Amino acid sequence: MPQIRISDAAKFLGVSDDTVRRWISSNALESTEDASGRMAIDGRRLAEFARDQAKSLPDSGSLTSARNRFVGLVTAVKTDAVMAQVDMQCGPFRVVSLMSTEAVEELELEPGSVAVAIVKSTNVIIESLE
Repeated sequence: MPQIRISDAAKFLGVSDDTVRRWISSNALESTEDASGRMAIDGRRLAEFARDQAKSLPDSGSLTSARNRFVGLVTAVKTDAVMAQVDMQCGPFRVVSLMSTEAVEELELEPGSVAVAIVKSTNVIIESLE
């Protein structure tokens, strides 16, 4: 199983290195040493931790088949008479949604709003980095 360095784990989880170290100090996350003697986290344990953290996202209470939910901050809203573009920053990820201007108004979306981007895609490309 791959050993993930603290700095990489922080990037994957969208937090600071210090936050990962605090989780390790509080025994919320277990660390090991990699081959170079540096602090690392077992890849499988990090995946389980990330999955558990994701379960704490706000639930809308409605049933949906979409599994990809990103809580974030609306950073920009561009509208015209019919369509709108809503940009969100969800941790380290930028999510962009195209929707009707009417929907933006009904949802009262504006820069600074907290929202959840729900993504359902039939085409997701995954690239291995190993």
